[in-house]
Amino acid sequence: MKLYGIPNCNTVKKARTWLDEHGVAYEFHDFKKSGISEETLKHWLSQMEWEKLVNRAGMTWRGLSEAEKAAVTDDASAIRLMQEKTSVIKRPVLVKGEQVLSLGFTEAAYAKLFNA
Repeated sequence: MKLYGIPNCNTVKKARTWLDEHGVAYEFHDFKKSGISEETLKHWLSQMEWEKLVNRAGMTWRGLSEAEKAAVTDDASAIRLMQEKTSVIKRPVLVKGEQVLSLGFTEAAYAKLFNA
């Protein structure tokens, strides 16, 4: 299992704490240090729409110019943005094997996911 995110993100911190407290083993992938591959993003986008994966409520999105926002219209343009500005990816992304299990974090969703 792999958890993708940014270490100083409060939501990622909550997810990591929950996983640790419930004994769920995972590998952490830091977007800031390691980036994210186009292949990985394409795989995620085969499972969900780009509108869900791009966090349009976050500070990174709000900091974009109107032209930059308007340029994101499909998977390809979303991938370009997410690779340039990894902070715009909704996080955390929890993946097992090739499947995205969860996007974002709530205790209820993780409890249901792990039958905890």
